[in-house]
Amino acid sequence: MKARVHIMLKNGVLDPQGEAVRHALGTLGFDGVNGVRQGKVIELDLAEGTTEASVKDMCEKLLANTVIESYTIELT
Repeated sequence: MKARVHIMLKNGVLDPQGEAVRHALGTLGFDGVNGVRQGKVIELDLAEGTTEASVKDMCEKLLANTVIESYTIELT
């Protein structure tokens, strides 16, 4: 079983990497980009029987800083 965890900064948290990407896109001539939020994706290869609750625990304890980040879990 696999899990994909999408982690993004919460709305209202400054995203300097996203702003750098937005600026670089403008420099390259892509003028229609008003904002960029950058995040990360973590793919986990899990043993059969691992629950979504267990993956949520992993996120809460290590993978995401829940003070400033939100996450979603996708099991496949």
